[in-house]
Amino acid sequence: MRILLVKTSSLGDVIHNLPVASDLRRRFPDAVIDWCVEEAFTDIPRLHPAVAEVIPVAIRRWRKALCSGATWREIGAFRRRLGGRDYDAVLDTQGLVKSGLITFLAKGPCYGYAAEAAREPLASYFYDRTFVIPPNVHAVERNRWLSAAAFDYPVDLPLDYGIRAPAADFPWLPEGREGRRAVLLTATSRDDKLWDDDRWIAVARQLAERGLTPVLPSGSARERERAERIAAACAAAVVAPPLSLRELAALIGHAELAVGVDTGLVHLATALGVPTVALYVATDPALTGVYGTRNFRNLGGPGRAPGVDAVLAAVAQELRR
Repeated sequence: MRILLVKTSSLGDVIHNLPVASDLRRRFPDAVIDWCVEEAFTDIPRLHPAVAEVIPVAIRRWRKALCSGATWREIGAFRRRLGGRDYDAVLDTQGLVKSGLITFLAKGPCYGYAAEAAREPLASYFYDRTFVIPPNVHAVERNRWLSAAAFDYPVDLPLDYGIRAPAADFPWLPEGREGRRAVLLTATSRDDKLWDDDRWIAVARQLAERGLTPVLPSGSARERERAERIAAACAAAVVAPPLSLRELAALIGHAELAVGVDTGLVHLATALGVPTVALYVATDPALTGVYGTRNFRNLGGPGRAPGVDAVLAAVAQELRR
């Protein structure tokens, strides 16, 4: 049996789909599971031992250069690769028109959300069979329930993201500070999701007093400037160099704690089993907050930015565990 999973983006959504691969491996131990995902996120499904082949797609990049011949040659090569293998089932857990089209282009019966359950109802026209999944459950469970309905197995399997932190060395960490680390995920895609710098500084200082090295990853130049401002106010803090997703998984996965705003990397921390405190300022964690089996906390919500005392109390609790 060969199954194709279609969950292309974003980072948090891709991480939320990892338990589907775990469930399918337990239900069909001999199945071959492939995954189609945006090229920027291929490192995530590659961490899962049940995933055989990762098929990159570049819709985000192609949209910016639709008049380019090179873009259309890439699209043609993608279609040939996708259509060059027969699948026993193609499962789209994203429910968007773009993911529905990818599902339709693959060779095999297509399964996805019914129109009333899909994020974009038109996506349902690309599927051979559709299923109504309640919208008021966490995204992780919606993915799992859709897979269970499509493949007819119980929905009560234990939650398992199925990934482990890869090994990695971090020579950029100062000598003598390679040990106990707390990763502070201060960057996110929207300014209204950010937590104030002075609050991050207070948390970093408290972590340093506890003997942990606060490590601040960053991506863009603007994110790095923010990380450097926070680190400048806490002598023990370290700003990480640019890292790949795999390297970030190693950094986070071997840390004692992760504290982060609403960003995909905070979900990665929970998926890796790292004690996680997630901070919500403009979004509701009820349906898309960090979600695991142990050692995680969601704080705040729209218009309810968590205070420093609440965050430090949650940090203390997670470290005691």
